[in-house]
Amino acid sequence: MTVIDPGNRTWVPEAEIEDPAEEMDAMPLSMRLSIADALTLGNATCGFMAVYFTTTGVLIPHLTGNGDGGMARHSAATAVMLMLLASVFDLFDGLVARKLRSSAMGAELDNLSDLISFGLAPAYFVLVWGMVTNDAHQGVSALAGIVVLLAVVLRLARFSCVTLPNGVFQGMPSPFGALTVVSIVLLELPFVPTLLAIVGVAWLMVSRVEYPKPRGLLAVAMLGWIVLSMGLLTAWAFDAPGGELLLQTGCALQLLLGAVIPLFATARRVNTFRDNRREARAAAKA
Repeated sequence: MTVIDPGNRTWVPEAEIEDPAEEMDAMPLSMRLSIADALTLGNATCGFMAVYFTTTGVLIPHLTGNGDGGMARHSAATAVMLMLLASVFDLFDGLVARKLRSSAMGAELDNLSDLISFGLAPAYFVLVWGMVTNDAHQGVSALAGIVVLLAVVLRLARFSCVTLPNGVFQGMPSPFGALTVVSIVLLELPFVPTLLAIVGVAWLMVSRVEYPKPRGLLAVAMLGWIVLSMGLLTAWAFDAPGGELLLQTGCALQLLLGAVIPLFATARRVNTFRDNRREARAAAKA
């Protein structure tokens, strides 16, 4: 094995480096992982495992004739909880990166992990829903899953290229979009309304509608909502009394939040515009 000597950017045989600390110093900065990067990799792992549980617990039983004609509760709940856990990792990796440090790979790792957990995993969830649900159309469901995936791809690409005002996202953030998509599926509405709602969320992710970034009290509120959602999923998975009603209520609230949260960013923009006008008038009078 060889490493790069950062002084002259030449390859140095491993045998010539005796001190392990010196070997770490010789490692290119782009190859060093930070604590924030480890959280980001946890995000990617959760997304992959969500796909795994959707496949082994929902799709395969359906294909082998052991399914019940719908989403298997335990496996579907586990897959969604893994997406929720991925959103926790996504929330904290940014906080840790701002407090400590992030590596040169941080932004790229974050986008790639988000693509797995909030693009592939929910799109695959929609696809499997279309295969196992009796009144769904498999081909159209696959198309809806592709729309979700492409919306996340376009959103992440735009996020890397566009500079936005501090404190806002343009379009629904992909973690929130992924959780809204799976909430729509879990509501078990008729096929056409479900399909239209999924496409609507995909449009919101690539739209110019502004969403506030989860910082401060909003980040705490989001974390509390994720924990509550995990509790609702657990109650539903284990068929607790009223568990299904609680889950449907939580899913409906998720959709409501997706529609209401942009109003806060809009209200802030309106207030800022009014304050600027007021200051301009005061300066003109002076």
